[in-house]
Amino acid sequence: MFLKQLPTIKRVLYAGKRETIKMPDKPIPKASRSLLAYENPKFTNGPDGRPLRILSEYSEPLARFRRERIQDTIVFFGSARFHSRSAAEEHLQLLEKPGSAQPAPPEEQERVRLAHADVQMARYYEDARRLAYLLGNWSKGLGGKRHRFVVTTGGGPGIMEAANLGAYEAGAKSIGLNIHLPFEQMPNPYITPELNFEFHYFFMRKLWFAYLAKALVIFPGGFGTFDELFEILTLAQTEKLAKKITVVIYGSEYWKKVINFQAFVDAGAISPKDLELFKMCDTPEEAFDYLRGSLTEYHLGNQSLQKGKSPEIAKTRM
Repeated sequence: MFLKQLPTIKRVLYAGKRETIKMPDKPIPKASRSLLAYENPKFTNGPDGRPLRILSEYSEPLARFRRERIQDTIVFFGSARFHSRSAAEEHLQLLEKPGSAQPAPPEEQERVRLAHADVQMARYYEDARRLAYLLGNWSKGLGGKRHRFVVTTGGGPGIMEAANLGAYEAGAKSIGLNIHLPFEQMPNPYITPELNFEFHYFFMRKLWFAYLAKALVIFPGGFGTFDELFEILTLAQTEKLAKKITVVIYGSEYWKKVINFQAFVDAGAISPKDLELFKMCDTPEEAFDYLRGSLTEYHLGNQSLQKGKSPEIAKTRM
């Protein structure tokens, strides 16, 4: 310690004369290591670390899918706002307040109207649950070293919860690709824990929806459901997916009210053949039969199972 406090003596040449300048006493600083770059939160969580965060949302799910031996998926999309029939009916009963003599205020009338709509739409929750159960039960019996046609959702409530629940009831694995939002959404409890993912970037989540999917089931939903439907249809139409992807649009009563697919053809915006990219179904059994037939034809043939080997994670042109 004494040596560290010794003054530093420095001789300089000034105007032809040598002068001795006494430097002020200053302790020698203690050496320390800097943080490793990937352990530095200011870097990894800041703008400069964005490429690493994006890459991690590709590499970490890929490693987990390989570790859990996931071969491919069937993706369910639909509204996060729908509830089970029992939950919707219970909520409606609480709002209706039987025996009230006074009419409800306008805002409460609107809540009652929406509760009635929720009861009507609850059938899609129950149908998604039933369809996921049928698919999970079927895929369990396919054998092989890897899990085939695993039910996959966005991980949240509504139709997503229903599909994860159906697979859970069948004793099959299911995947949840949740998105981290400030106001929603918590993962539903029926996702296989090892396959419960949380994403920050929407586009990386979208990649994993499309990358492993061999089939897509679109239940009634809102903007997010439309986004996913048309994105996959565009990839199929432009042949950007190096695989056959089967698309089921579920609930013709709803979809024919909210979108006129034939109008696209009539206007020349798409070709008549593009309507063959999907099939509308109205019962879980109808959808299951169609999906099972298409998946068997295109993805369970001799080529996929030759020499007793399971294929690797799905290849695409993405």
